[in-house]
Amino acid sequence: MRALGRVAWAWLLLLQLAGASHVVYENLLEVEAAVEAVPPSIIDPLLRTGYHFQPRKNWINDPNAPLYYKGWYHIFYQYNPKGALWGNIVWAHSVSRDLINWVALKPAIEPSIPSDKYGCWSGSATIMPDGTPAIMYTGVNRPDVNYQRWTRVRQPLHSAATGMWECPDFYPVEAAGRREELETSVSGGSGRPRVKHVLKNSLDRRRYDYYTIGTYDRKAERYVLDDPAGDERHLRYDYGNFYASKTFYDPARRRRILWGWANESDTSADDVAKGWAGIQAIPRTVWLDPSGKQLLQWPIEEVEALRGRSVTLKNRVIKPGQHVEVTGLQTAQADVEVSFEVPSLAGAESLDPALAGDAERTAVFFRVFRAAAGSSKPVVLMCTDPTKSSLNPNLYQPTFAGFVDTDISNGKISLRTLIDRSVVESFGAGGKTCILSRVYPSLAIGKNARLYAFNSGKADVKVSRLTAWEMRKPLMNGA
Repeated sequence: MRALGRVAWAWLLLLQLAGASHVVYENLLEVEAAVEAVPPSIIDPLLRTGYHFQPRKNWINDPNAPLYYKGWYHIFYQYNPKGALWGNIVWAHSVSRDLINWVALKPAIEPSIPSDKYGCWSGSATIMPDGTPAIMYTGVNRPDVNYQRWTRVRQPLHSAATGMWECPDFYPVEAAGRREELETSVSGGSGRPRVKHVLKNSLDRRRYDYYTIGTYDRKAERYVLDDPAGDERHLRYDYGNFYASKTFYDPARRRRILWGWANESDTSADDVAKGWAGIQAIPRTVWLDPSGKQLLQWPIEEVEALRGRSVTLKNRVIKPGQHVEVTGLQTAQADVEVSFEVPSLAGAESLDPALAGDAERTAVFFRVFRAAAGSSKPVVLMCTDPTKSSLNPNLYQPTFAGFVDTDISNGKISLRTLIDRSVVESFGAGGKTCILSRVYPSLAIGKNARLYAFNSGKADVKVSRLTAWEMRKPLMNGA
């Protein structure tokens, strides 16, 4: 590993911009006082994720400048080396051969010159024509800059009245819907008519990542949306806790990989008591759906190497109001793939996933609605409901939901969920809709966690096949 520390990097500095927008904790004394009241269940080490990326301790946020270089995957990220709250930001740095097992190196960028005296914030990387990696990052040179006054560029690549953008991303995708993706510098035109481009932004006000699909004219330096109303339709990478994302092209496997940050949903006092805050979502392969209307996402195939003992259910019919427990494995850290069939959609209506009693539970489910007037296709809504996921107090527990652009007329739909102690990351209908949620159970942890398939509708649901695997813990930055 010492050889990696001698890699010659080329750094490019972007001065006097503060593109990040995270909470600054001014009254730390109040936070520290509140630490005394944090329930022991919140700081239980069994809530620390097992196979999602995170450092040994302290605060992390945006993933920065992911890249592949000479056989190694690199991830940089915003990191506070002094505590579990945002502040004192440097660029932490980890490397991996497989995007799953990670080794932490020394921070790559720390305040060291006048232009970044008050922080080394988010940025990106590229590979120069001579093969040298180059990084551009945001340096903060004074604490009192007014970032509300800007000068508009004469001809922007694209503009929309959507609010303040941060962490933008712009990259090509193969229009044919193939998983084999394109190097970032590839553009469309007469020679590459099957190339589309994706423009993504993180909207600070909503705290979600949105994207549009369109065509890039390199000569005119303009990006034109396929859907003129795309900026208002709000396509999202993820409908849950997923923000400040960044993609990179992996030349080793000719794919595009998406990283995204998932913040905690507990309190700042909880984070101080735990000693850590923030994770990165499982890296996702991203490609264009054959329809050309949206992106598809799926966990990188390397995560399957962590699969251990498994159990499978086949052709199990679940009656309305019933549930079936999946037994035979530990499910606090698991990978679950399931395919459903509904023999009839005639009774499609709203669902209530809540089960009776006071037990902790996080429900991931689909709601199926009758087709809208003028359409023959039923409407599918994918939901994650963590409102009853914990008996711990003072948690942020919203229900997340996103429509799934799929035709369920044949009664079939699939779901994959990665469960990792305090994170539930789900992919519906082959990656058409994704939802990540943070949960902090006080009872359903470790060996006390259980997995169920349930039916809260009015018609039978058939589990065509459900396979669940226990997930092993990889090397994770020395933790």
